[in-house]
Order: sequence, then structure tokens, then C-alpha cells
Amino acid sequence: MPDSAYAVDVQDLGIRYNLRLTRRTTLKGSLAELVGRKQQVESHFWALRHINFKIGHGESLGIVGPNGAGKSTLLLALAGILAPNEGSITLNGRVSTLLTLGAGFEMEVSGRDNIGLIGAFMGIRHKTMQQLTPSIIEFADIGPFIDAPVRTYSTGMRARLGFAIATAVAPDILLLDEVLGTGDEEFRGRSQQRIRDLVARAKAIVLVSHDLTYITEFCDRAILMDMGQILYEGSPAETVEFYKERVRQRKRMLEEEAHRFTMPLPKPVTLDRQAS
Repeated sequence: MPDSAYAVDVQDLGIRYNLRLTRRTTLKGSLAELVGRKQQVESHFWALRHINFKIGHGESLGIVGPNGAGKSTLLLALAGILAPNEGSITLNGRVSTLLTLGAGFEMEVSGRDNIGLIGAFMGIRHKTMQQLTPSIIEFADIGPFIDAPVRTYSTGMRARLGFAIATAVAPDILLLDEVLGTGDEEFRGRSQQRIRDLVARAKAIVLVSHDLTYITEFCDRAILMDMGQILYEGSPAETVEFYKERVRQRKRMLEEEAHRFTMPLPKPVTLDRQAS
């Protein structure tokens, strides 16, 4: 049973994608398609399978792994964007997500109006968002563009505003995906300090990052994922070292394989024949 003593309780989680592959058919098959009976092959891909972990209140968990390992899919499931096909996710507390910053903006309205819209989506009362708006605008630091349509913003400006909104109210559970490098050097420093402040206030955090320094700096524990499964779980330093060793091993294997295919072929032997 899920335990309320934990901020996050994930049990035997599985996320499956359905891939419909259309098969080339004969004339008879083509006629069948015309009457609504398309011949298709159902193919299932498990992006996550048998995922189990818990995060205590006040704990931060780092997730590392190669591209395609299932890290972002896991965050989407924790955020409630993807529904589990197997298992369960229990979240005890208010969740704030920084997955794809600025992705939820209404592009035709101003940044100021988007603050209220996103606040409502996050379940924050209108009066509370009105009180928070000045500090959000100050932190985002995008100047007069705050009253311009978001479609006029650069990607960096949208990310800055998205970060400012998502972290304005200290959540119980914060989900982050490669956002600590947002913006210029000055903004990166402020955003990292805000994350430190959230950690210090005993909020549960899940951080996905390819920058392993962030994992060791911000997290209490880490897991290594690959091919939709958890391969290793331990302290951030241990997990990062285990991951680096796997990367080194894979690099050596690829280099050895490449060397085999690039070895020069032996020269053909020419036999001298005496004229008869």
C-alpha cells in the first residue's frame, strides 16, 4: 500500500506506448481499407517497466541515464501528464513541474496574463497569484516584454518566465528536467540559488540532468536508468561513478568494434610463374 510518510511513492510503474504499424496489402486489402477495415499491426513499446522507488519529505532524488532511457517519461508520469499502464504513483503534496519551460503558455496573450492563467492551472488562488505577480516579474527580468504577447518572446525569455512562475510558490514536490542551465550566467546563478532555497525548505525534488555536477550538488540520492528500467540506486557520487564507468565500457567496446572494421586487409600473395 502507498505510504503517506513519503512525498512520492512509485510502485511497479509501467508506461506503454502503442505503435500502429500499417502493413502494405494486396488489392483485396486495399478494398477492405476503403470500408474502414484497415489492416494494422499492433506494436507495444514499454518506455518504463517495473519502476519502484520512494522519496521522503525533504529528500531530493536525481535521475541520470543516456538519451532514451525513460527519464523524461518518468517525470511526465509523476506530473500526471502520462497515465500508468501498470502500477501506481502516489504524490503527497502540491506538485510543481519545470519540464519544458514555457510549453504551457498561451502565445497570443501577454506574459502578465499568462502568470494568472498558469497559476490557475496549478491550482493557486487568484488573489495569491496577484500578490505573487510582482516578484515573479522581477525574477523573470524580461523588462517591458512582460506586457507583450508571449509569441514575441525568445525561447530563453519564455524559459525565464516559466521558471519564475513554477517556483514562485514553494511546492511540496518539484519536478525538474534540465532547467538549471536556463538563461545567461547571472540568471543561472539566481535560478540555482532558488532551487537551493527550495531544498533547504524541506521540499521533495526530482531532478533529471545530463550535468552530473548538478546531481551530486543538489541531490541526496540518485538512480541510473536505461531502457526504461532502474539499473542502479545509491548515493549521488556512487550512482554517477557507476554511470561513468558504464559509459567508459561502452566507449571501449565501440572503439574495439571500429578498430576491427578498419584494420587493413592483408595484401594478396602474388605467385611468380616461370614461362614454360
